[in-house]
Amino acid sequence: MIHGLKKLGGALALVLLISGTALAKSNCISCHEKVTPNIVKDFLAGEMGKSGSVDCSSCHGTAHQSAADVEKVAMPTEQTCKQCHTKQHDQYASGKHAAAWVAMDAMPTNRIQPHAYIQGMKGCGGCHKVGVRDEKSRADAQYGTPCNSCHTRHRFSKAEAKKPQACMTCHMGFDHPQWEMWSNSKHGAIYQMEGDTGRAPTCQTCHMGDGDHNVMTSWGFLALRLPEDDAQWMGYRVTILKGLGVLDPAGKPTARLDLVKAGKVARLSKEEWQASRDKMISICAKCHSTNYAKTQLGNADQMIKEADKLMAEAITIVAGLYEKGILKPQKGQPAYPDLLTFYDSRTPIEQTLYVMFLEHRMRAFQGAFHMNPDYVTWYGLAELQKDLVEIRTEAANLTRESGHKK
Repeated sequence: MIHGLKKLGGALALVLLISGTALAKSNCISCHEKVTPNIVKDFLAGEMGKSGSVDCSSCHGTAHQSAADVEKVAMPTEQTCKQCHTKQHDQYASGKHAAAWVAMDAMPTNRIQPHAYIQGMKGCGGCHKVGVRDEKSRADAQYGTPCNSCHTRHRFSKAEAKKPQACMTCHMGFDHPQWEMWSNSKHGAIYQMEGDTGRAPTCQTCHMGDGDHNVMTSWGFLALRLPEDDAQWMGYRVTILKGLGVLDPAGKPTARLDLVKAGKVARLSKEEWQASRDKMISICAKCHSTNYAKTQLGNADQMIKEADKLMAEAITIVAGLYEKGILKPQKGQPAYPDLLTFYDSRTPIEQTLYVMFLEHRMRAFQGAFHMNPDYVTWYGLAELQKDLVEIRTEAANLTRESGHKK
């Protein structure tokens, strides 16, 4: 019904414009033209503002009417957007972006981070706000709907959200430099030389085919799938899963497995993995042959295995230091390295291990899928090998200093 009313309002606005009758300004517009003029300018420049079918109160409610009752203004959520954009909302809700805030609750040391860093959106929270938040964190941050992470306020432009630069803020830097990988690949180079001609694929071309807001990939953020038919590779995977705390040191599942499921950061069935792979191949095949696409993606898969081999050895070495009692676990924690403590790791060797996993392993395999051989090599595989040499050396030194035999 709301959608119908808004359509009717849009039609009425069009009739009035054609007839030369000026639209009456709402109280919101009249006031905020003075208080926040650029917000009003953005809104009126966007399709919703131009149509006349949506007013500020459509998203912010009618309780706030003056400077005396600002606290009554309603901050929109993804449910607000769903009233008119049901298809896009439901696609988003079934995808990984909607689960982005799960990671904020899953990281074991986030509880000790400065408030501004997570809830205040000045650190990890600034990108992970694209996920659905609980009521407490939503009220705490007051950042509104996740949709405006891509369709920025108050213009909410579809054209803007379709450009690759819209993804740049979050998908760059230390652990996921997809922007740098793509923009320096041949795909990105063509885009920058020719502009948005459609010849070169952008982030949206591959990850949001036909406007699908699901944004899922075969491997997920951790590049893990279960089961793994390759027995050797599965052995590497088990070690990595122990390092992530998804399996305990004995190889039994922990409560973190539920977080992996909720966050959709791994693929937990062959069917789920294959469905995403088939979808990507169909996108690649619009420009390349199917065989070429399968070969390229298959070679990228193997880069994950090569990275996992080095990663598993490094985790095993550090785990051995715990087993010998050279490294001591925190109270209540298992005697095993925890990759999810990130920069809060307590020893230099574990700091190297976390960088190896979160920076260099990520670059080795993500660079492969984004067609950037330099990232795969010099920022990925070469750094992984360097990390492993340092870990071997540091472990030997710690073992010698402790009086243990090798």
